[in-house]
Amino acid sequence: MVLIDSVSRFVNGVLASDSNEDESFVDGLLEYPQYTRPEIFLNKKVPEVLVSGNHANINKWRRNESLRNTYLKRPDLLKKIELSKEDREFLKNLENES
Repeated sequence: MVLIDSVSRFVNGVLASDSNEDESFVDGLLEYPQYTRPEIFLNKKVPEVLVSGNHANINKWRRNESLRNTYLKRPDLLKKIELSKEDREFLKNLENES
């Protein structure tokens, strides 16, 4: 299944044109966490921002979580991308939390 998925992504029309723009490494960062229904599963709750309906806040949360995942798992990637002022402030706060 993994091989079929990997190869079929290169076939025109298999994926919608914008369906893979948020995946890992597309923008140089690791992907943000994914959630689904139900909102509470094994005593873990979906972050409130994701069910708020505020798309600007959801996008900001996704960006910050991508930065967090990359910082924790592949900090070398952060040196290769252009970070906004807001991105740098978020990463600085992460460093201070450590």
